[in-house]
Amino acid sequence: MSLRSSAMALTLVAALAVPAGAQTPDGAALAAALRHGGYVIVLRHAHAPEAPPSAAEADRSNGGRERQLDAAGRASAKAMGEAMRTLHVPVGAVWSSPTYRARETARLAGLRAPRIAAELGDNGRSMQGTNSGQADWLLARANEKPRPGTDTVIVTQYPNISGAFGEAAAGMKDGEALVFRPAAGPAAQLLGRIAIEQWSVLARPPQPGKRHHEG
Repeated sequence: MSLRSSAMALTLVAALAVPAGAQTPDGAALAAALRHGGYVIVLRHAHAPEAPPSAAEADRSNGGRERQLDAAGRASAKAMGEAMRTLHVPVGAVWSSPTYRARETARLAGLRAPRIAAELGDNGRSMQGTNSGQADWLLARANEKPRPGTDTVIVTQYPNISGAFGEAAAGMKDGEALVFRPAAGPAAQLLGRIAIEQWSVLARPPQPGKRHHEG
């Protein structure tokens, strides 16, 4: 990571420090905020086995036989997209890594055709990390204000997210999202995380007599 991206990541971590007793938004609060637009959702692609598929297993559209989503990954990406629409999340600009697994996550979620950015790619190295230029690029995109009334979605791989956001991304699972609010300073404010399966829970109508709450 470059000195610049390291400094920005430290700024982000400092911004995440909250006083004892303070509460961060739960899932329901994040979903409610997203309806108004103005946020950036940085999404790790849905589940894809680490080994590339065999010729017989490869999707028809996966001509390069890259890593691809498995049945669970495809189902979770579709469910996430349906939940986002049920929640009336106004998705505007969509960015994606050129990797097949990231593009498939965006497609199966029913997001608009993404803008492909080489800076979000894996340089053909799968889980082997990223470079400082990519980290800087992702940090800048997370702090870029979306079009009024919309949220931006960025789909990429964990090494890029970890390289940009450091400890804030620790332990992110497949399909998990970080939700940012662009700020006037050098780094966006991280509001919280949403697991891929949590979207569907948040989209369920509350049961009569029960308070809807999802942390």
